[in-house]
Amino acid sequence: MTAQTRHTAPRMLPDGTVLPDRVTVVGAARSGRAAARLLASYGTQVFVTDSGPVDAATTREFAALDIAFESGGHTARALETGLVVTSPGVPPTAAPLAGALSAGVPVWSELELASRCTSARTVAITGSNGKTTTTELLGHVFRTAGWTTHVCGNVGTPYSDVVLSTTPDDVVVLEVSSYQLEHVHTFRPDVSVLLNLSPDHLDRYGGDMARYAATKYRMTARQTPLDACVYNADDSRIAAFVEGTHGEGRGGQPGTHARPCPFGLDRMPEGSFFAQGTVRDGHLILTLNNKSSDFMQLDELALRGRHNVYNSLAAAVAARVMEVRSDLVRESLRGFSGVPHRLEPVRSVGGVQWVNDSKATNVNAVWYALESFRENIVLIAGGRDKGGGYEALRPLVEERVRALVTIGEASQAIQAALGDCVKDAVPASNLDEAVHLASLLAQPGDVVLLSPACSSFDMFDNFEHRGDAFRQLVSRL
Repeated sequence: MTAQTRHTAPRMLPDGTVLPDRVTVVGAARSGRAAARLLASYGTQVFVTDSGPVDAATTREFAALDIAFESGGHTARALETGLVVTSPGVPPTAAPLAGALSAGVPVWSELELASRCTSARTVAITGSNGKTTTTELLGHVFRTAGWTTHVCGNVGTPYSDVVLSTTPDDVVVLEVSSYQLEHVHTFRPDVSVLLNLSPDHLDRYGGDMARYAATKYRMTARQTPLDACVYNADDSRIAAFVEGTHGEGRGGQPGTHARPCPFGLDRMPEGSFFAQGTVRDGHLILTLNNKSSDFMQLDELALRGRHNVYNSLAAAVAARVMEVRSDLVRESLRGFSGVPHRLEPVRSVGGVQWVNDSKATNVNAVWYALESFRENIVLIAGGRDKGGGYEALRPLVEERVRALVTIGEASQAIQAALGDCVKDAVPASNLDEAVHLASLLAQPGDVVLLSPACSSFDMFDNFEHRGDAFRQLVSRL
């Protein structure tokens, strides 16, 4: 069945929800289009509103599906509806969202809509860093186990494009961003994975880290003791929330009703847990139902860097919670090849290794990237600032970065924060010039690392566009 198929029970979603006669979708980008297609398949009248232009291909698709739309701004028609479904990229201050909430019209995220349309088993991953790698790694584990697996969400394919092809025996692996969690109400994954929290998207949350964290925690809000919450015990915020310490949970109680399943390198909470994972003497140690096993050697992991030990632990614990056999999990962790735009080797030129880490859109991701190399680094950073400072990078920049090349709107701020840590710190007018300058500054044995610490939207459509441009420029050297 495809999203264009009309259902025999008009406007009735699989969870029993009856859709109103009219539904407005805010945003005509990838997730918005997917939501519109899904809604149309259930027989409701769909109206799409977008503040920007709508391209010709989308116009033709909407016409074929009898979906009305407006572009270049929002009119009063957007609120002539019984439900608003929003794309994750739409800010909460957008007129249709603010107007709907003021008028008492329900607002769902695209994630909320899709989750009501499937009974497949669901593993959902969120965090400030490592989401895509852990999501793809878990997808690889489940496919290795022979399961019909759908990897979607923030990772690329919208959830709404997947749900109509799922069965109860399938597994959905979802990468979930904070934006997607702003308007969820019934979303309940079988397994939630909380990787880490560091300042990110603070421009969206008024500079308030607590608001950002609370949005992430919404992923666990509907979970029950039948579900599992796999969480990073080394992250003090997450641990306090899940374990109910320091008042971070509800009234000093645990912040989720799911079974807690911790993983970590530095700390394991006291008590007995259904599942947990850690590292001891160079070995991954997993515990399931109070039975510990020496799972595998650390140096067998396919992915390099301390951050990827965390990602691998999270994936291993989640997979074992889902009852994937240990030997299949080990095989998957050994054979996984990584994801595009995340510490992705591009090519070696004159003894210099060029690495694409365009997905490193915040400071913490760059920290992990710098920590992964022992070679001297020429760092290309910059883009659109997301509301966090760069000073936290100073120790690693001083230790490992030979030269710094900055681009984009944040170039001056990064130069001010980190320029005195290196011998050579130069701004570039664009990525083309940055690659040229980096090629002049690098010496044989160095790594040139594109790891921006910023979003891409000042110069590119998204981080993939930025990474692809970097690959093309490096291929011409």
